Amino acid sequence: MFVLDSHCDTPSQLVRLRDLSKDNDHAQLDFPKMRRGGVDGAFFALYTSNSLSVEKGREKVEEMLQAVDVCLKQNKEIATLAVSPDQALENQRKGLLSVFLGLENGQPIGDSLQMLDAYHEKGIRYVTLTHGNHNQICDSCTPAQPRWNGVSPFGEQVIGRMNELGLLVDVSHTSSSSTAMALDISTKPIIASHSSCQALCAHPRNLSDEHIRRIADKGGVIQIAFYPEFLDLSFSKLIRGSGLYDWASDIEDAFIEDPADKHRRALWYAAMDRLKELSRPHWTRIVDHIEHAAQVGGVEAVGIGSDFDGICVAPEGMEDCSRMPLIFEELSRRDWNESDIAKIAGGNFLRCWQENLA
Repeated sequence: MFVLDSHCDTPSQLVRLRDLSKDNDHAQLDFPKMRRGGVDGAFFALYTSNSLSVEKGREKVEEMLQAVDVCLKQNKEIATLAVSPDQALENQRKGLLSVFLGLENGQPIGDSLQMLDAYHEKGIRYVTLTHGNHNQICDSCTPAQPRWNGVSPFGEQVIGRMNELGLLVDVSHTSSSSTAMALDISTKPIIASHSSCQALCAHPRNLSDEHIRRIADKGGVIQIAFYPEFLDLSFSKLIRGSGLYDWASDIEDAFIEDPADKHRRALWYAAMDRLKELSRPHWTRIVDHIEHAAQVGGVEAVGIGSDFDGICVAPEGMEDCSRMPLIFEELSRRDWNESDIAKIAGGNFLRCWQENLA
């Protein structure tokens, strides 16, 4: 089977000077951990904040693209860029890890469909329509007040062009109305690259059963995220109430400003250790969300989108991607057959991606 993680924020860690060839301390993903975890390919998300201007966002995307390019050139015997399902499977046959590219937040596109084309030319294969705030494409799930009441008129053009290019439309982070409209507008299956189930955790980032069904009915996939706040609402209340979230965020921001500063790096690692001391959901909660999504949308509509390297703390026992086999072992223990486990591991995502290229 092909094991595919559809969302890792590793490019931001490359900018923070991580060497993916090494088994890094406090890293959720690097090439040795991918090997140990049997992860054949991972989407590297090029994340930009909605607080950045379009121009600054483009600069950030370019910085991360260059960092990925340098990394792959330095590790060409280990990993390579893949821009199609066929290329991913060929890389697996050759013993190479696949790195895929996704744009997390369509804001850097600005008002230019030509920019969307340019990102496609650079190897990007999905676009998360927005992130933590509304943008020119659609509304986010985060603010209480909408801007567009869903997808904007320009957003409709963006989705149309993405369909023409074979770019996957990603509705993680979008508002409920934006998700519904994206499903109406898109002529191709869509994805949620890193979202979990509202029925098990009533977080606004998660998907309702209605949206899970609609994504599944259209041939799309729901990629279950690992962030503890999306797995169990009690953790969300715990971390927010503890004051540790804002404290750790400030330390991380200082580290991002100067990642070469060993003192700032040490402080960030200490903050990560402190967060691990919180009572976190057990990793089997990931499997609970996988099973729920499969019960609602069918086995063909579910996969894995960890959000590794974009989360400050992981579930207990799933601290990095080397632990990924635990998920498949647990599914087997719960009487899932090998064929269906292979679909969850990556087969469903590859099938959805291929259908977008048709």
